[in-house]
Amino acid sequence: MFADRDLLSMQCARILAENAAEAQKRLAAFSQEQLDAAVERAADAVIARGRELAVMSWEDTDCGRWEDKLAELRFVCRCVRGALRGMRCVGPLRCDEAGNVLEIGVPRGVIAAVCPSTSPVATAVYKALLAIKSGNAIIFSLHPRAIRCMSRALDLIITAATAAGLPESTISYLDAPTREGTNELMRHPAVGLVMLTGVQGMLRDAESAAKPLICGAAGNGPAFIERTADVRQAVKDIVFSKTFDCGMAPSAEQCVVVDGVIADEVRQVFRQEGAWFMSEKEARALAGILFRTDGRPRRDMVGIEACQLALRAGFEVPADTRLLIAERQYVSDTDAYFKEMLCPVLAWYVEDDWMHACEKCIELLLFNRTGHTLVIHSRDAEVIRQFALKKPVARLLVNTPACLGGMGATTDLFPAMTLGSGVAGHGMTSDNVSPMNLVYIRRVGYGTHSADSLFHGAEDTSSAAPAASNAAGTDGSASPERLGSVLRAVIRALSDPEQN
Repeated sequence: MFADRDLLSMQCARILAENAAEAQKRLAAFSQEQLDAAVERAADAVIARGRELAVMSWEDTDCGRWEDKLAELRFVCRCVRGALRGMRCVGPLRCDEAGNVLEIGVPRGVIAAVCPSTSPVATAVYKALLAIKSGNAIIFSLHPRAIRCMSRALDLIITAATAAGLPESTISYLDAPTREGTNELMRHPAVGLVMLTGVQGMLRDAESAAKPLICGAAGNGPAFIERTADVRQAVKDIVFSKTFDCGMAPSAEQCVVVDGVIADEVRQVFRQEGAWFMSEKEARALAGILFRTDGRPRRDMVGIEACQLALRAGFEVPADTRLLIAERQYVSDTDAYFKEMLCPVLAWYVEDDWMHACEKCIELLLFNRTGHTLVIHSRDAEVIRQFALKKPVARLLVNTPACLGGMGATTDLFPAMTLGSGVAGHGMTSDNVSPMNLVYIRRVGYGTHSADSLFHGAEDTSSAAPAASNAAGTDGSASPERLGSVLRAVIRALSDPEQN
């Protein structure tokens, strides 16, 4: 019997959303301690099959390296889980010293989650752990290129979470995903939040769902090597970062800006670390295979080793080449190398000094309005400070590999697989997303002052007092006229700086 795949996907989305809404009602009664126990069991279940899941992810997507995907999965199940321990996300969170303001964490409700093909398993596990921690039900729309590995990982989490006592349908997934089905899921009335990571083609759909949106943005992150930097360490960091999982990490460098005074030294160290500086002819040939004629990236070029990229572009490089570098002078929308490249390729710019480099970095960050991540390698505290003050960026990293520093692995930023953007205007946060982004804070304020104390003496003495007959009703209660006068006095008292 023939059935329309889109209609089936849409119907499945509705059923999953309704079931998740029922689970959400039951989750409301769970304590933070019960949720924490489920997080532990889920993370344990995944890491026990870590190698299997990493290999499966690499086989399904045909990009990156399974060893690096295993490292990402361990990062989630160890570092992210470690950061979650001790956090309070739901129920009473904190109270002020006087005991007059109480903050309560409240789950946002059912979450619709979309994950990328670049890190499908690690990102899905990360989002599932955050949802459990914050008391939210979550529904995944599986990436079409990663259905097998994502469903395997989520099945492990579902089994573990259910064994820990969480309601059925707390975690679920759309196993026949289509664009129409994903849209139906995001727009369903039961869904209270959308989490979109690394699937830029779905961004407009997610925004049109008219729901709170957390968007893990793409980026054109520059790395600036300033003249006081430890050049060898800076280059090692950049090469490691841009070759980790074949350059697919969301915060990895996309271009390097070099202080002209040390440009020759930096170039030499890059070559020693396995970088190949392409000729202009080679750079044009590579650009021709990285992107389609309409400017969209070619999926079959994502996460490919440098030597293989060169062969596909029609030129040869030494067998130990790890990174391809295209030398550029200007940022232009006609130049393919200003775009995000999810492969071991970097654009290279040289500027006369840190001030010109500062302007170049701003130009790169603003050109496609992402403002994701910027790295500076420097020992000059004042230069670092000026970059921090001026750059339109969500996160500024200092002397660290961008792919790991942005994720919070080599910095004290919250460890995360979804990193918000600082400029694009898409999504509700530029944070490294934590479970606190998945709750809203209810504040309870206890009365500490009487209304009389607020408006006493605030009345204008030149104003005529209300007539006695109008000041109170026949039953002794305040008349509407008197209540209105009191309210106006309170507002004036609160807005008068001399009385505050």
